[in-house]
Amino acid sequence: MDAVRLIVTSRRALAASDGISETLAEVWQAQCLAQAIGSRLAVFGPPELRGEALGLTELAGRGCGVLDEPKLGPGELRAAQLSELGDARQALMYLGGLLGEVGIALVGVASCADDEGTYWSCMEAIDAADESRDRIRDMLRKLADREAAALARREAG
Repeated sequence: MDAVRLIVTSRRALAASDGISETLAEVWQAQCLAQAIGSRLAVFGPPELRGEALGLTELAGRGCGVLDEPKLGPGELRAAQLSELGDARQALMYLGGLLGEVGIALVGVASCADDEGTYWSCMEAIDAADESRDRIRDMLRKLADREAAALARREAG
């Protein structure tokens, strides 16, 4: 499945999640998907994005690592369904939106957390999501610069 479809599926699942454990499971799924997209961009994406994409992979991995891994059935891990990136710009824009929603959901969970462990896990996952969004913004800027340079070359030639 392509990245944008998986991101849209994750956004819907996060929005529909009910309760702390279900929300945290969807946050974990979203972080795993961000990690997979970052990894795919690092290997197959435009060369100028590879360093930032590796950073995204590491940050999203940190976001997964601070949360308990949910119990998923066979075929339920969305990140494993990623078969193609499609348009890198579109995938990054949608992923940035998803990670923003992840941050909002985590604030909600942290404010309702009954224990300090959950609260601090949410805080660390929020930091990872925010830093991941920063990487995505950097990649989108690099793509825009690349397109502007290509347009300038076409107009000059």
